[in-house]
Amino acid sequence: MIQNKKEKASHSNKILTIIGIVLCIILIPILVINVTLIVKSYTNKDEVPKIGGFCPLIVLTGSMEPEISSGDLIIVKQIDGADVKENDIIAFFDPDGNGQSILTHRVVGITEKDGQTAFYTKGDANNTDDRLPVTADKLVGSYKFKIRGMGNVAMFMQTTTGLIVCVVLPLILLVGYDIIRRRRFEKRNQQDTAALLAELEALKAEKASKESSENE
Repeated sequence: MIQNKKEKASHSNKILTIIGIVLCIILIPILVINVTLIVKSYTNKDEVPKIGGFCPLIVLTGSMEPEISSGDLIIVKQIDGADVKENDIIAFFDPDGNGQSILTHRVVGITEKDGQTAFYTKGDANNTDDRLPVTADKLVGSYKFKIRGMGNVAMFMQTTTGLIVCVVLPLILLVGYDIIRRRRFEKRNQQDTAALLAELEALKAEKASKESSENE
């Protein structure tokens, strides 16, 4: 009976441990990436925050539909302008904007401007090409892949409510779960120990009773 209880407790603890590991695997990378991007955005205000040459960007418009939709999170890789080819999708600082807005459009032509490579670009869903060519110094990176709808989640996480819901609350739950798991484990050990001692006492009493009967 005690063995069965131990097996059940061990099985339950393994399940809880696996859940805890999964939560750590999900939460810790998200937290590290967010903190890294936030720190880099403050220390290098003139550059787009990157991790290992890769940059996550949130798509705010539908100019590249159906390939990329508004609310998607895209990953672009930092590359040299000489490596860009026609039909590539690139992210770049909008030469027709405020100098800080970033567009992600397809390259429809390559030329030279002021002694450096420049790209004619166009959104797949737009009827016309972008007005100004993009010089290589405005290049952020080359589009690699997207995570559909994750941009909306990322924007939510940047709000106070999102930070609490997606980071702070899960961490509190993780810590609370670990405390509860440890207490349950300790309680079960104490119960198992008490049950084992009670069984030993019962065996001793039974043995003593048999010896007493034999002596009579």
